[in-house]
Amino acid sequence: MTISVNGAAISSGAIDREVQYHPAPTLEEARFAAARALVVRHLLLAEAGRAEAADNAADDAEEEAAIQAVLSRAITLPDPDEDTCRRYYANNPDRFRSPDIFEACHILFPARPGDEAARTAARQKALDTIRILTAEPERFAELALTLSACPSGAVGGSLGQVSRGQTTPELETFFYNLMPGTLCPVPVPTPYGYHVLRLDRRAFGRPLPFEVVHATIAAHLRQASWQRAVHQYVSLLVGQARIDGIDLGGATSPLVQ
Repeated sequence: MTISVNGAAISSGAIDREVQYHPAPTLEEARFAAARALVVRHLLLAEAGRAEAADNAADDAEEEAAIQAVLSRAITLPDPDEDTCRRYYANNPDRFRSPDIFEACHILFPARPGDEAARTAARQKALDTIRILTAEPERFAELALTLSACPSGAVGGSLGQVSRGQTTPELETFFYNLMPGTLCPVPVPTPYGYHVLRLDRRAFGRPLPFEVVHATIAAHLRQASWQRAVHQYVSLLVGQARIDGIDLGGATSPLVQ
């Protein structure tokens, strides 16, 4: 891959060194992302009056400071006002609430994904245990201690207080659909095996007051606006440059920020 930016070459060696910072499904995609990053860096350094080739072993911190100075001069964004923040707050209610909390107990019969014999046996053990607990629910802690492959068996199978994302999606589905205080009537399959599950308590999160999250929303909107503006500015630089060996698109006229 031979690439040049306004006549300045970006070598394959520079691209090879940059690839490690751009993980991608294929090497071709990673090399394209690396080459694009080096082209953009070259353009921004040129705007900063730093015309070194991409192979130049200049101080990274110094170059980053020069690039940030260029972007700060080129991009001026107003802070989001309160009305804008309130609209974002109203349109994204699920982002601004305390987490849902669950208290549950389980008994795990382990079986790896793909081991059909082990999973069949684990499911049958879970079914047998559910039958026992349906008749004798008070035995949950006892059976968890003697049967569960999870360390929680030592404390009666208790998972403690957990919120979304702290357990598997399969368990969470039942956390939301079981009535608190009930035993799940079917074994719950997860990548770890089959679970006998009891939901003890559930507390849904509550909306957080706007005043509590105002600063967080403003910072998020400011960052999103900055990223869009940087993308547009870089696209304009690409459109105005003579770039050979790679097609990055780019705009040829100023863009609205």
